[in-house]
Amino acid sequence: MTLEKQKKIAIVNDMTGFGRCSIAAQLPIISAMKIQCCPLPTAILSAHTGFPSFFFDDYTSKMKEYMNNWKELNINFDGIATGFLGSKEQIDVVVEFMEKFKDNNTIVVVDPVMGDYGELYATYTKEMCNEMKKLLKYADIITPNLTEACRLIDIEYPKKQLNEEELENIAKTLCEMGPKKVVITGLQYDGEIQNFIYEKENGYNIINVKKIGEDRSGTGDVFTAIIIASVVRGISLVKAVEKATKFISKTIKYTAELNTPVTDGLCFEEYLTELKES
Repeated sequence: MTLEKQKKIAIVNDMTGFGRCSIAAQLPIISAMKIQCCPLPTAILSAHTGFPSFFFDDYTSKMKEYMNNWKELNINFDGIATGFLGSKEQIDVVVEFMEKFKDNNTIVVVDPVMGDYGELYATYTKEMCNEMKKLLKYADIITPNLTEACRLIDIEYPKKQLNEEELENIAKTLCEMGPKKVVITGLQYDGEIQNFIYEKENGYNIINVKKIGEDRSGTGDVFTAIIIASVVRGISLVKAVEKATKFISKTIKYTAELNTPVTDGLCFEEYLTELKES
């Protein structure tokens, strides 16, 4: 029997020592799903920015040299996933990274982390939001929340709950910018969290899960990691979202039972071994 080559995913995100987010959360998730995770750090932090103090080292000036060495070593990737990008310059570097490493066999997931609850993060300028749009043409899948989806297509954040037709129209417009698949994440209605999945070839699906406790740092990073690892393994996007929501619900419940501070993220370690199952 011939063994299949182990797959590799490049993760472009910050490296945070405490708080279970970004690369620190994504690397163990992807590894647990039997895929090699190769991080390209955008910054190094001692703890995430939700803490009252933290050490921060911007890695922008080093990212090109780092990725150029990967190119020199002739490394290729089955998947690429991007997370929070802190400046216009970083977005430009990631565009260059896509040009160097994306080919017909590479699945790209872009999580356009720009804001939430109708507001952009303080670091995000109009120029940066426009730069983020450049990444969409390289993406196969994007995972914006509703705030980010609206900003990417330049419409007002809605003041009412959107129906399925309205969400589908937003997703279709996003697909015109590059990706074939869109997951509008974290829609909160009547005590439930909804993920709206749109695929050009298959239309839309909706996955609802009961909301448990408060929003926690790193949840989006865990979600994206499970999505990219699943689709790289050949699992459908709908199944990938089901897997991610089920895992996150279980870990949030466990984390809440432990009375873990919100800033400490998800206590997912207890359930990592379950992720290797398809």
